[in-house]
Amino acid sequence: MTQHSDIPAPKTFTAAPALSGSVTVPGDKSISHRSLMLSALAVGESRVEGLLEGEDVLATAAAMRAMGADIQRDADGVWHIHGVGVGGLLQPETALDMGNSGTSTRLLMGLLASHDLTATFVGDASLSKRPMARVTEPLSRIGASFTTSPGDRLPLTMKGACPAVPLDYTLPVASAQVKSAILLAGLNTPGITRVVEPIPTRDHSERMLKGFGADLTVEVQADGTRVITLVGEAELKPQNIVVPGDPSSAAFPMVAALLVPGSKVTIGNVGLNGTRAGLIDLLREMGGSIEVVNAREVGGEPVGDLIVTASPLKGVEPDPARAPSMIDEYPVAFVAAACAYGRSVFRGLEELRVKESDRIATMADGLRAIGVQVEELEDGIIIEGSGGAPLAGGGPIATKLDHRIAMSFAVAGLVSKDGVTIDDMRPVATSFPTFVPLLQTLGAVT
Repeated sequence: MTQHSDIPAPKTFTAAPALSGSVTVPGDKSISHRSLMLSALAVGESRVEGLLEGEDVLATAAAMRAMGADIQRDADGVWHIHGVGVGGLLQPETALDMGNSGTSTRLLMGLLASHDLTATFVGDASLSKRPMARVTEPLSRIGASFTTSPGDRLPLTMKGACPAVPLDYTLPVASAQVKSAILLAGLNTPGITRVVEPIPTRDHSERMLKGFGADLTVEVQADGTRVITLVGEAELKPQNIVVPGDPSSAAFPMVAALLVPGSKVTIGNVGLNGTRAGLIDLLREMGGSIEVVNAREVGGEPVGDLIVTASPLKGVEPDPARAPSMIDEYPVAFVAAACAYGRSVFRGLEELRVKESDRIATMADGLRAIGVQVEELEDGIIIEGSGGAPLAGGGPIATKLDHRIAMSFAVAGLVSKDGVTIDDMRPVATSFPTFVPLLQTLGAVT
């Protein structure tokens, strides 16, 4: 893990000239995490190209190394993972430091729940505030046991169950992390693990598990409910993986290009998995010009290049059922709504209150600080758009150690009169370490 000073790194983002050029964004964070975990459970060598080398993913790599996987990066940026086989993970000698990564924590808890070992998870101040009960509750049913800090938070010590008891579980909330944790636990569990998903969430785990050779089936019922069945005691085969660009990271240059007058930007190699494409659909409904070219499939994932042209946007009231397909993109969608013509109403977003920060409250406070009229709802937010006029600017914006909040207000700064100051840009390194240089490549002066 990269060590940081405790000194905040504020930065001001000011009005940008027209943005132009072609860029790529870092590899998909969800796929990067899963590629390391499953490669570490395969017997033989897997190769991963395009891995996101942000701090969250590096935390996963460090944890898998601590449990016996041989993980190396060569000079060309290709990662080589020699796995230990399902059931072969070793007892870690020290606590697993998850940094800021909720995905690493919840997925690894699932992975370890069916192994005969004990592990302690620790994290930074932000991660240590995030509740883990939604994962510890179902994993307790398979026989794993947990000792948590008050409020079911980190630091947390778990003892896996071996053999574990197979679980038949209906997700009470739409959460790809909970679904994935249960499926990962099922890999080393005798019998059949079954997850019923009433509201579809991102399906990277299902795609990748099948790619590695797991016996997994997905049945879609008439009402859209997905029933995922996994046969345990799997034997995973090593793979060569090419990680597409992260649509959650592409969201920031995409919205910036739509909002900064005169802009035209190409974002290459973006993952276009339908369970992740909600923001593109939303921005198009708002009037945004986003063209997909060179559509293709890489490693079982749909990929394409996006051509984004500055467009006047109008307010929207999207269906709350869309939330799982763009849950991480709502903060920057709120910035788009703040610059649109008319009112936008976003609902069904309770999940945002338990992210790296309470993203509804943090975004509402920040938007008010730069002159936007907002009303916070229990499950969402109402935003009155500026009608294309520049935002007032201001700050410093309290980002609460949340990388997506910081990047969202950086985009707001590019369309502000007086600039927007972010209180601390350090958290951006968790998912998008090249964020500021990418904006500079497109012509933003930062």
